[in-house]
Amino acid sequence: MRRILFLALALWLIVPVATAAQTLQDILQTHQEEVLKPGRRSVGVVLDDLVASGLPQALPFLEAWRDREIVQRDSDGLFFRATEDGDALALTDLDTGETVPAAVSDDFTESRPNGGVRRAIGDALVQFQLSDPDITKRRAAVEAIARSMDVSQLSPLEGSIDTEEDPALKAQKTRLVGMLQALFGENTETRVAAIEALSGDLSVDVRAVLNRITATTPKIATEVPEDANVAQILTVGEDITQEEAYARLVAAELAAPLITKAAVRDALLANIVDGSVGGITVDKLDTDAARALAYDALALDGLVAQRVKDTEKVEALAAHTFYLDYTEPDSVVTDAASKAIRAIETNVALSQTADLALDALSLASIYFLAAIGLAITFGVMGVINMAHGEFIMMGAYTGYVIQLFIPDYTIAILVALPVAFAVTFGAGVTMERLVIRHLYHRPLETLLATFGISIALQQLAKNIFGTQARPLTSPEWLDGALVFNDVIAISYIRIAIFVLALLFLALILYVLKRTRLGLEVRAVTQNPGMAASMGINPDKINMLTFGLGSGIAGIAGVAIGLYAKVTSEMGADYIVQSFMTVVVGGVGNVWGTLAGASLIGFLQKGIEWLNPSNTLAAQTYMILFIILFIQFRPKGIVALKGRAAAD
Repeated sequence: MRRILFLALALWLIVPVATAAQTLQDILQTHQEEVLKPGRRSVGVVLDDLVASGLPQALPFLEAWRDREIVQRDSDGLFFRATEDGDALALTDLDTGETVPAAVSDDFTESRPNGGVRRAIGDALVQFQLSDPDITKRRAAVEAIARSMDVSQLSPLEGSIDTEEDPALKAQKTRLVGMLQALFGENTETRVAAIEALSGDLSVDVRAVLNRITATTPKIATEVPEDANVAQILTVGEDITQEEAYARLVAAELAAPLITKAAVRDALLANIVDGSVGGITVDKLDTDAARALAYDALALDGLVAQRVKDTEKVEALAAHTFYLDYTEPDSVVTDAASKAIRAIETNVALSQTADLALDALSLASIYFLAAIGLAITFGVMGVINMAHGEFIMMGAYTGYVIQLFIPDYTIAILVALPVAFAVTFGAGVTMERLVIRHLYHRPLETLLATFGISIALQQLAKNIFGTQARPLTSPEWLDGALVFNDVIAISYIRIAIFVLALLFLALILYVLKRTRLGLEVRAVTQNPGMAASMGINPDKINMLTFGLGSGIAGIAGVAIGLYAKVTSEMGADYIVQSFMTVVVGGVGNVWGTLAGASLIGFLQKGIEWLNPSNTLAAQTYMILFIILFIQFRPKGIVALKGRAAAD
């Protein structure tokens, strides 16, 4: 008796030691047949043991097994990792990782898992990779789980969260656990809590999970089962047509199929005897009613199937209930998922509205920058400058040239802004001195002359820079976008343009309201004769004003060129909107230009949202709206007093 007790105690002490000393080769030897000839059903046993072992060498083995690099030595049954080395095999010990002397391939049998087995191995690999020291592999594992969304991944994913060191990846794992719990939680309370936590997430994958929970299957029953989780009772004639409802009955073998006109015709043709069928001569079968009568006669003789009468069809439909049954049997879970979907849809709609407003605000900023220079020249001088878009183009090309000499894009942009102003200011003053000042109070001639200058400047740009678009590269800190959620996002370039528009608004208001030049400009704008009698030179003010407006257009060109293509025709894309902005807002008024840019920007984005597939139609509708607007308010949103108003 003592010997038995002593032996039992010895075995009790030895067994843990043996277990602790278990190697990967021991596990593989236990499952030799499954490792060598794995099947989709049998491989699970091997994978479960490998995962439970926690051996670090299991990960490289699984990778080699998946890649078909595992062989078994025929002499002793041991497994190795093998790669081809000429006519021989280079072998690696699976436990130690040490190189084994090369051997002849004829002495080994290769394990070749099929596609299904390799996918199962890949799932097991994910569990190991979740805690891999390499963050790249951990990210890949999380992405693999997100693609498969399998219940087997929930436990290992949840267990890897506490040891995750990267905050972003930890948040991603936590979010993915919530999605898996919503699908596969151990009880109703866990699943409902997970669904409620997801209700504030607007991402597409979360909506896909909730839609998976609320997926439905169309069903038919004489009486709806008490345990059915019904999503909707379908009313025939409203939610479903009679034809579709009866077709479902036929598909479920709950009603006889309808006999089509083609089937009636074929049956009659097949049963013609001596020039008649069903007791009716062929020459009288010229109507549907006659053919139906003949067919019914054949049916009474048992030659063809009976036609379904309308009353029988109605009775069959009335005897059955058509409904949508949730695939998920738990009604509490589906109710929570449906409520979460409604909340997400509401948030998505609000977010889309906010995103549309941000796009419209960004577009309004661009139009304001493009039009503010034109507003000043048009308001003060009454000159219709069709070459204003070319000043925008000149500014963009100036930025491009600056970047050729200054490789640092941030410094290049900071240098390009004042240089573009100087270049276009000089071009504007030159144009005013040589052409415009000779055409004051002659709007038609001014329009034609500036239009000709516009064409000439475009051709000059083509000769210098070619017809290909030139890059005006933004600094790295302007790359990407500010993302609020999966719906609302705005690029940093557009934010920069919006900020630049605000700075210009403040600067122009300061110049016009707080400087002597601004005082003289306002005086000439309101009453040039009185301004001249007070010692102000209107001719000089017109020159400086035209140069100022042209210089602002040059700066706008640098800003616009950061996200738009820089070509010789780019100015033509903004000249129409600039004139519309000035006219709608109110000529010669900064606040009017801001109001006009806002109205046109929001209007254009709103029309594009209503008709997203046709931007040309959006432009047309916008112009029609503006024409109607001017009919009711010809002086614009903010009317200007003085000479411009009188004109």
